[in-house]
Amino acid sequence: MTVSVIVPVYNVERLLERCVDSILNQTKRELEIILVDDGSTDGSGELCDAYAGKDERIKVLHKENGGLTSAWKAGLASATGSYVGFVDSDDWIEADMYERMYQAAREEQADMVVCGLVYDFEDSRIPGHREGSNFRHKVYDRELLEAEFPTLINDGRFFGRTIQPARVTKLYRRQLLLENARFCSDKVSVGEDLQITLPVLCDVRKLCVLQDFFPYHYWINQASMTGKHDGAYLEKIRQMVCQLNRISDAKGVYDFRPQIRNDFLSLSVLAVKNEIFRNYRAGRKTVVKHIRAICEDEMVKEALAHHTMDKLSQSIRLYLYLMRRRHYGACYWLVLVFFKLQYYLGREYKRR
Repeated sequence: MTVSVIVPVYNVERLLERCVDSILNQTKRELEIILVDDGSTDGSGELCDAYAGKDERIKVLHKENGGLTSAWKAGLASATGSYVGFVDSDDWIEADMYERMYQAAREEQADMVVCGLVYDFEDSRIPGHREGSNFRHKVYDRELLEAEFPTLINDGRFFGRTIQPARVTKLYRRQLLLENARFCSDKVSVGEDLQITLPVLCDVRKLCVLQDFFPYHYWINQASMTGKHDGAYLEKIRQMVCQLNRISDAKGVYDFRPQIRNDFLSLSVLAVKNEIFRNYRAGRKTVVKHIRAICEDEMVKEALAHHTMDKLSQSIRLYLYLMRRRHYGACYWLVLVFFKLQYYLGREYKRR
């Protein structure tokens, strides 16, 4: 098999057919499709087995629940293709995705091929939007790729990533995944794709970027839009940052630590907003107390004091100033006022 497609599956019975059918309908027929049932408690596992009975290209693995990273690693251990792609089980892909990506990999003898994705919303009133990487060239040899290392994770902007971390928009040479899977901790649950994309990029000799190609559909349902308050969010991003720093040190091809710090600070701002938007029922005093705990975390204070982002908007500069100067009540009110302003401007725009 030339391409193995790994699909981690967990309790997605309602959406799984859309996902698997989109892979079966690829114009590239020579695929190995590995469905990894990660201990599903609904009918997802049985549906996987039913698909395997209908198409010999499908292989099913059943395992105890261990999370997304453990599931795709189990699939990787079973893969036989020269190249490996990933599709999450609540998403779907356009019919020509793997044909175009494999063709680029074969023509250029590339170690990785990158495409873009489309965010699709369960609420049809919300328009989908595209996201790609910020790579400027179509083909990168090693020298050209290393020139991107200074801005790979952060280019000085808020969330200014040159590489889009998602593993689902990549076609990887399988050998590089096998060599770098050791860097992927099952415990990392926020930003976990960076822990495979970063070490692989440190080893890539040739990279292809399919610009203006957005075949992957990333599904955002109502539950993920409204979301739940995650009181452990800061600890989760701290864990991710520590893992990325270990990767940077182990690879030794470039010191990514300052960029990782910048990315962590961007995520810390999201942690503050998570408290305000998703924990508002706890009351203002409780939320402000939690904002204080985030801003006075030692890693956050270090990032606030030493970040190197020099291309920030005035609003983000103001917010970081408030966090650094311990104006936690102002942080709370600024986010609420800005959100309400966006809401009312949006309503007024729709009236016109």
